[in-house]
Amino acid sequence: MTPYRPDDPRTSQSAPNWQEESPYPAVPEPDFAVRRFTLIALLIAAIVLPCVYVAASAYASFRARVAEATDITLRTVRIGEEHALKVFDLNETLDARIDDLVRGLDNEAVRAQEATIHEKLKTIGGGYPQVASVSIFGPDGMLLANSRYYPAPHASIADRDDFTGIRDGKVIEHVSKVMIGRVGAGETVFNTGIARRNVDGSFAGLVSVALEQSYFDAFYRELLGSEGAAMTMMLTREDGAVLASYPPLPATQRALAAPRSALAAALASGSRDGVLHTRADGNGEIVAYRRVGSYPVYVSCAYRESAIWADWYRHLTVLVVSVFTPSIVLWLVIGLSLKRLGAEEQAWARWQAEASMRRSIESAYRQSRKMEALGNLVGSVAHDFNNLLMIVSANVQIARRRGVKAIDSELSAIERALKGGQSLTRQLLGVARKQPLRSETIEFARWMAASRELLRASLGAKVELVIDVSENAWPMLVDVAELELALINIAVNARDAMPNGGRFTVRANNVSLRHGDGFPLTGDFVQISLDDTGSGMGRDVLAHAFEPLFTTKPKGMGTGLGLPQVFAFCERSGGLATIDSAIGAGTSVRLYLPRGSAVAAAAPAVEPRREEPAASGGLRILLVEDNDEVAAGTEALLEMMGHTVTYVFNADAALRLVEDPAAPVDLVISDIHMPGAMNGIDLAEAIETLPAPLPVILVTGYAEELERARNVNARVLSKPFDIALLEKILQTIRHEREQRVQPASKPG
Repeated sequence: MTPYRPDDPRTSQSAPNWQEESPYPAVPEPDFAVRRFTLIALLIAAIVLPCVYVAASAYASFRARVAEATDITLRTVRIGEEHALKVFDLNETLDARIDDLVRGLDNEAVRAQEATIHEKLKTIGGGYPQVASVSIFGPDGMLLANSRYYPAPHASIADRDDFTGIRDGKVIEHVSKVMIGRVGAGETVFNTGIARRNVDGSFAGLVSVALEQSYFDAFYRELLGSEGAAMTMMLTREDGAVLASYPPLPATQRALAAPRSALAAALASGSRDGVLHTRADGNGEIVAYRRVGSYPVYVSCAYRESAIWADWYRHLTVLVVSVFTPSIVLWLVIGLSLKRLGAEEQAWARWQAEASMRRSIESAYRQSRKMEALGNLVGSVAHDFNNLLMIVSANVQIARRRGVKAIDSELSAIERALKGGQSLTRQLLGVARKQPLRSETIEFARWMAASRELLRASLGAKVELVIDVSENAWPMLVDVAELELALINIAVNARDAMPNGGRFTVRANNVSLRHGDGFPLTGDFVQISLDDTGSGMGRDVLAHAFEPLFTTKPKGMGTGLGLPQVFAFCERSGGLATIDSAIGAGTSVRLYLPRGSAVAAAAPAVEPRREEPAASGGLRILLVEDNDEVAAGTEALLEMMGHTVTYVFNADAALRLVEDPAAPVDLVISDIHMPGAMNGIDLAEAIETLPAPLPVILVTGYAEELERARNVNARVLSKPFDIALLEKILQTIRHEREQRVQPASKPG
């Protein structure tokens, strides 16, 4: 089980289903204890045999420094290669997405849709610090669309090497040389591009992603850190052209080729990696290089031998002095060696954390794609399920209004099942990320005090509930209903994991996550920890805990939607859910929810509204619904309420009836999603523009449509809606109509 500290989110795993086999091989951890022991043994030998020690240690010290410099160079170039591979793989993905976006479109079609394509290019290329801009060029080299500027400036790259090279099939020109961007603020960039093809395979232009040279320079500066004075790092094409370097090279050397002739010869020979000892202008260097995947690009790192000699001379001076002052030398060398070893241990830990973060980011991307596909499927199922629930609910209400006493208990059972179905639909939409959040700012301590009994009921009598919420916990911004459902789901899982009883603990504290903490969030969050003393989960189960429809419970005991709802809720709230567990050690679920700015003030007490007598006469209602069975049930209910109903199949027919003065209408009740040129929202907007607008009630089973529906002047109900709520709305509309009619009927 991963060691867990509540104040350190880096010790837990978020979404364990992301933990897939890494493409990066595991590197065994160096034995730092043995190295410490070796250093102490060398110091003792220096005291006992000073002369032998000086001669042997001087030679060994130099060899060790050469080996250490070589090791540092190899490790550094490996990190640089992994970083560059991530960037170029991402660029290849961006190029492919952009190519798919405009596939089949000629120059005129791209220009005609430039505004839409510009916004999509901004979305695709935005958020990546290395991306300067994303561009689409025609077969003549003219710029058709750009992510930074709309409309695209009049510019051509027909004379550029990367354009002609990609057009002519030269692999190396898929990564261009460094250049000053022709479009924009004149920043220094190099481009990665792919050819666009027509249906017949002919050249249709170029998709290009411009990369900031300064991004790589800054990364290399940070990567070299304290070793920057002794080391240099470069990103070059296989023909030797320098793309980025630290320390920066003069512009003349960047434009030509890598200055190290031995390295240029190795690149020209096609070698994928290696270590070279070069000498130029009397200065020797240890140079390590690696090819970046299958791209025509290499990362190289050089360690200057002068720095190694200088370090060795310093050590030799100390060694000679140690012959005469053994005690002082012992303290100095031990202190220096331990400091160096500690720095190496820290560098090792940082490298491990960075490799782990890379793996998490890759797996997170794959998981998000899978969840998107599953969400579309689940959302469609939930919509159809909502229609079925609407049919059952309407017919139950019809049966009740007809006064069927003999089956009252059966109707009650159906209503209970309907509530369960509504809850299941809500879970499905939450997992599919299609349930709109109604976020508000709450204080968790106060909210938890009011929800304690609900949590106790979910845990059962055998489980002890312990609540330890800090009084200083920040307010947080969440959907209260979704938070309540998440805690119930976790509590039910904890209860099932403790059949013989146990303890369930709820804690809350503040955490501030900053860039570099090794966690995918930054900012201020409230961490809610939910710990149980149950049987726990093994690694194989933990790896799938957040996957939708995955459950280890017996058939009929679980849906596999509980923990996925928790994870989806936290992610959509701007936070994250993590889980940590082991067999026999219980389970810890932690929710990271964003800090709210302030708790909303309580709404002032409202005087009870005097019930208005129901207006006489029913409404003339136009019902717009594409599902015949839903329409039949709704129509029957409305007629039982005393209203006159006209039913049409789609919004186009409804608008013609509303505009027809021969068929007066008082109210329109419309589904949103339906066949035809218009949907329900379009219908409401069209009615709003009429000389005498009508009240409109919109009904939908697609949760994502509720957000747009709230922007029109219409009341909105989500399927399956409460019949009592509909009846109350109809009474209000009928009363408003009566108020308008009465003044108009008074004699002037």
